[in-house]
Amino acid sequence: MNPQRPTHRVVIVGGGFGGLNLARRLARSPVDVVLIDRRNFHLFQPLLFQVATGALSPANIAAPLRSILRGQRNTAVRQGEVADIDVARREVVLREGARVLYDTLVVASGVRHSYFGNDQWEPNAPGLKSIEDATEIRRRVLSAFEAAEQESSPENRAACLTFIIVGGGPTGVEMAGALAELSRHTLEQEFRTIKTSEARILLVEGLDRVLPTYPPSLSQKALKSLERLGVSVQLRTKIIDVDAGGATIETDSQREHIAARTVIWAAGVQASPLGRAIAEKTKTELDRNGRLVVNSDLTVPGHPEIFVIGDLACFRQADGRPLPGVAPVAIQQGRFVARAIARRLRGQPVGSFRYRDMGNLATIGRSAAVADFGWLRFSGFLAWFLWLVIHLMNLIMFQNRLLVLIQWAWNYFTYNRSARLITGPTESFPPPAPAPSPNDPQTRSSA
Repeated sequence: MNPQRPTHRVVIVGGGFGGLNLARRLARSPVDVVLIDRRNFHLFQPLLFQVATGALSPANIAAPLRSILRGQRNTAVRQGEVADIDVARREVVLREGARVLYDTLVVASGVRHSYFGNDQWEPNAPGLKSIEDATEIRRRVLSAFEAAEQESSPENRAACLTFIIVGGGPTGVEMAGALAELSRHTLEQEFRTIKTSEARILLVEGLDRVLPTYPPSLSQKALKSLERLGVSVQLRTKIIDVDAGGATIETDSQREHIAARTVIWAAGVQASPLGRAIAEKTKTELDRNGRLVVNSDLTVPGHPEIFVIGDLACFRQADGRPLPGVAPVAIQQGRFVARAIARRLRGQPVGSFRYRDMGNLATIGRSAAVADFGWLRFSGFLAWFLWLVIHLMNLIMFQNRLLVLIQWAWNYFTYNRSARLITGPTESFPPPAPAPSPNDPQTRSSA
């Protein structure tokens, strides 16, 4: 694409749900589109927990951006990391120094996991936002069972077979359920010196119920489903510290150090650093999670040429509550911005974005899920089947849908998870760290 040509140029930062849906909707618009992403693929994040537990392979839930958009003659894909935005010159600045001109800029760079000011916990408690996160968690989980098989010390074996998941939202609940099924069904007959079904899976949530964004009745049903799988749920519990030997928790002012080789973080998110850079350049307000507070048409205040969508946008509804950072929100926002750009080019008013809530689904395990459609709420096998269908149909490419369908069918009838590969560095397991003395001064912050 020639940057000197008079055609209106739309630059999209991020090939996630919002950015990709926007790019596809602009296929027949009289614009040049440049999609910039630091990765060369689109990732279906809602199924990352299945990669982390060996149910699916990374390629099942990812598709190359160039392959998806190869039929769009007005669209170019550029791999690179955006470091800054030159608002005055209307240029996107890449990490390597290159600059990309834009007439309209759409930022959909997403979020990463947040440790609430305790970033030193990240090496010992990885989150689940990328393929690398999922394969690292898979490595740690499967390596823990391998280490337990070789342990002669009961204390060390118990630490290897203890898994702590921080956060009782959809990601935490789905991860806990998948881990329980992995230990109690898939691995049950594969080890000789340990009983994998005795693995302790602890789900820690600071509030008084799991799935706090769901109605209380569905939260209670999800809790019962987790308990049936053998997951131990600790509510009203804070994480005080995470180290190489486990985690320190606090419940009703009582602190306890739990020896565990695997801690998984699913407790919070924060916006990408690009959001703060844009806020400084445009004097835009940020919410407490670092998201940009946008206008009703998803533009940055004072800069109608800049749209922000997806997880990076804080869009407040009529009641003042911001929209959640979920895929349906990003998809609908991407489609709205495509219409808005087309209307602008025709000299028509854009209007305001309105989110149509299609409901929420969360799976807990085999044949167990909860569904909230506002006017209809239910759980059990029907909710689980609906969860399967919706996620299957939202995968971008047909070949991914076919591969995932075959893999899910195999998993269902055999209880097997065939993608149980330990990749990366070989794990070494030191003895568990001793529990801190109650007389020691508590100097660590809590999440």
